[in-house]
Amino acid sequence: MTVSELLDRAKAQGIMIATAESCTGGMVAAALTDIPGSSAVVDRGFVTYTNEAKQQMLGVRGETLDAHGAVSEQVAQEMADGALRHSRAQLAVSITGIAGPGGSEFKPEGRVCFGLAAEGQPTRTETVEFGALGRDTVRQAARDHALEMLRSGLSQTA
Repeated sequence: MTVSELLDRAKAQGIMIATAESCTGGMVAAALTDIPGSSAVVDRGFVTYTNEAKQQMLGVRGETLDAHGAVSEQVAQEMADGALRHSRAQLAVSITGIAGPGGSEFKPEGRVCFGLAAEGQPTRTETVEFGALGRDTVRQAARDHALEMLRSGLSQTA
């Protein structure tokens, strides 16, 4: 399914979408809004690169950040949930990860955590280890994975 088809399906289902992005810096929102007519489906995108932004804009709890770090499924869940709460959307995807270069023994380069929140459903999270592919490649792969999660979310809400 192309991004255009994703938007068409969301429109047909009456679903608005929000994004909450950290390491991708708005790439998912850009991919969605590159398509003419996307304003019928895309409500808003949050770029929350810092922990402070995650807390202020999405309501991510400081305790969660302290306990698990920004690159965690727990933070991805709170980001996705916050994007739903702070928007008119019924479906939200979140991304937080380490695009590189760098990383650590415990959080290596290429680790990206995702969240998918849909009204009336439990929020789904997952972690993908893309590996040390280089910053641009990790960010593009994370964008594409998030778009795929939105597609699957639309299938589940149909």
